[in-house]
Amino acid sequence: MFLTKKHISRRTVLRGAGTMLALPLLDAMLPAATALAQTAAAPKPRFVGLFVPHGMAPGYWVPEKEGLLPTELPFNWKPLEPWAKQTTILSGLHSRSAEPPPGVTGADHWVAAAFMCAEKPKKTAGADVRAGTTIDQIIAQKIGSGSLIPSLQMAVEDPGANSSNCGEGYSCVYTNTISWATPTSPLPMELNPQVVFERMFGDGTTTEQRAARRKRDQSILDSLTGSISRLRSDLGPSDRRRLDEYTENVQEIQRRLQIAIKASAVAPENIEVPVGVPQTFDEHIKLQFDLLALAFEADITRVGSLLFARDLTGRTYPASDAPTSGFHGVSHHGEAPAQILNLAKINQYHIKMVAHLADRLAKKQEGDGTILDHSLILYGTNMGNSNQHVHHDVPHVLIGGANGKLKGGRHLAYPSKTVPTGNLLLSVLDRFDIHQDTIGDSTGRLEDL
Repeated sequence: MFLTKKHISRRTVLRGAGTMLALPLLDAMLPAATALAQTAAAPKPRFVGLFVPHGMAPGYWVPEKEGLLPTELPFNWKPLEPWAKQTTILSGLHSRSAEPPPGVTGADHWVAAAFMCAEKPKKTAGADVRAGTTIDQIIAQKIGSGSLIPSLQMAVEDPGANSSNCGEGYSCVYTNTISWATPTSPLPMELNPQVVFERMFGDGTTTEQRAARRKRDQSILDSLTGSISRLRSDLGPSDRRRLDEYTENVQEIQRRLQIAIKASAVAPENIEVPVGVPQTFDEHIKLQFDLLALAFEADITRVGSLLFARDLTGRTYPASDAPTSGFHGVSHHGEAPAQILNLAKINQYHIKMVAHLADRLAKKQEGDGTILDHSLILYGTNMGNSNQHVHHDVPHVLIGGANGKLKGGRHLAYPSKTVPTGNLLLSVLDRFDIHQDTIGDSTGRLEDL
């Protein structure tokens, strides 16, 4: 038998003037007559951590029965119905790390940092902050060393905006980031999609060079035309289609970023929008998620996190069905049915954004499945009923196949006030072959996960 299939490295990149383009997984990267799992191109696991404050509207998110998910998901989760078989809804968990330590006041609004470490943050307004190493960073330490960027931390609300007033003796850092490299090393969340794009595709160029290229409306692919053409000539039909689709996605994202830059330049004087940041939440978060999906596809990174909103945010969501309701204000719904419904509409809109990411990952074929099959998305919050500021019965959902290590299509219900969220984090780490005895306030692993 003669094997004529060409083999190119999974780590192949195309370089041009100030540009470095990583490639998606192509058939040509798989050695002939070699099982996928035995090659360097074997699908890599990915992780995404997504945090939103203020819990979810009571009565709108808990499935009626434990076990298999119904065909029609509860109102808040309905956008995830296309991926129900890869979705696990968790109810009954207790976010103890969001509660103040015994004898200490405050916390509550200042503990987004606890979401992925299950550790009560130290009460301090100074530089001596302390929380815990978050699971995204623990995972990045294991699987991120083989990628260009070990992890991407993103946000969609400016930490400098007047959307939150840090107080109660807690540093603003606890609400500004959900990713901590060590218990004393919080990581900044990148607000600007343009910066994320340049990190992914820049090649050591200076800020001035990149700005000049953007000013000329020059695509990063312009200097790679010859390299892309030569590569295409060596590829089979399916790989050519995959490469064309990938480069088209890069160009489309860059086009949207150019629009954001121009829109920022003419923004009203009373609205401060950093250059490159879209003015609408809808376009902003979709851009961030599209970049993350592109980074996963090209193996630029395998770990991402995104902070949906900061506590006490007054943000409204015009693209939702509750366009005039400020998020924090409506979370104090006073048990009024109309206000609870408005909160549910905001919750559902946020899940639509998660579904946007799931859709992008599900459409990307990779090896023996899709990128969503090889990913685990954790979306959650640290409040149950936000009107009462309680931290038990908090909503969490897991989406994706985690490289075959997570069975979806289920609702797992745990006894109220009994199982800490640290148990969930410990169980998530297991899916990445990271086996610790404890993390944060964990008392064990989640049963049945």
